[in-house]
Amino acid sequence: MRAPLINLPACISAALLATTLLATTLAACAPSAAPDTPAETIVRVHETMGAELRVTLVTADPARATGAFDAAFREADRLDALMTIWKPGSELLQLNAAAGDHPVPVSPDVRDVLTIARQVSEWTDGKFDVTFGALAGLWKFDAQNQDNSIPTRGDIERRLPFINYRDIEIDNAGGTAFIKRKGVTANLGGIGKGYAVDRVAGILRDAGYRDFMIQFGGDLYVAGTRGDRPWRLAIRDPRGPVDQTFAALDLSDSTFSTSGDYERFFMAGGRRYHHIIDPSTGEPAIGTRSVTLVTTRAVLADAVAKGVFILGPERGMALIEQLPDIEGVIVSARNEVRVSSGLKDRLVLLAQPTDAP
Repeated sequence: MRAPLINLPACISAALLATTLLATTLAACAPSAAPDTPAETIVRVHETMGAELRVTLVTADPARATGAFDAAFREADRLDALMTIWKPGSELLQLNAAAGDHPVPVSPDVRDVLTIARQVSEWTDGKFDVTFGALAGLWKFDAQNQDNSIPTRGDIERRLPFINYRDIEIDNAGGTAFIKRKGVTANLGGIGKGYAVDRVAGILRDAGYRDFMIQFGGDLYVAGTRGDRPWRLAIRDPRGPVDQTFAALDLSDSTFSTSGDYERFFMAGGRRYHHIIDPSTGEPAIGTRSVTLVTTRAVLADAVAKGVFILGPERGMALIEQLPDIEGVIVSARNEVRVSSGLKDRLVLLAQPTDAP
């Protein structure tokens, strides 16, 4: 039997391909257009949360679509200002600065994300943990600081005691959050984009759009159909060229989120060192090349995909099968493709993924 999902905050609406996913078509339809009015495909791109947010609409009323794009991007920027660790004054930085001292007033959005993150941590036995920030500066995978260096085991072990999601307390009645120990720091980079996608999807729906696409980092959400058919999405080959895929799936009103070891990495001694860190070891997770999750909530897909990746193919697929309304595809380090029971009759395998270190 599949375990029940947490009662997620009501403000999260059901609702992200960047370089990790490939969409074969872009089509949507703005409901205000007359049936005989030709539609235009309009794509707008906005940089926020350290990534490219791409929203696609097809509409016969481009002027009206401009307002929807603007509202969507404003919302993403608002969430970025709350949850970033890169901008002075963010609520997350204030929370980290007060660790071990006192609770900090935070917005409902930050409390919602922290609550969902804790639930995903419980589901994944702590493999997804937003307090991985204690390892900041040891592993350098970002373009601005990557130097292909491997931290010493001693440096890693000195920081591991400060990774524990249970050190974050959320007080919804008081409107605060509290990190109980000094040295523990929260980072919402593994869940914030998914949360933003859900909110952007809600804004587009409120504006009257039924068919659209949102792409944000490794998360993609498709609403409605592309004309008279579902959207066809493809999963990237973890070891192939950036435009090579190995499987495809037709989807409507679903999120499609991939975590892979091929986006930010370096090779050393024949081993691939990548940015998805196992919080129990402080080192890049082994056993998995990519995880793609399909569900209706981008915030869940974003976080659970990372937890499943770190759990590994066997335990990760067992978790997918246990959780309701979540399906997945895992490519293991042995290049095995595992498909959850709910996708076996829907996923189209185009080729065996490329095998390489």
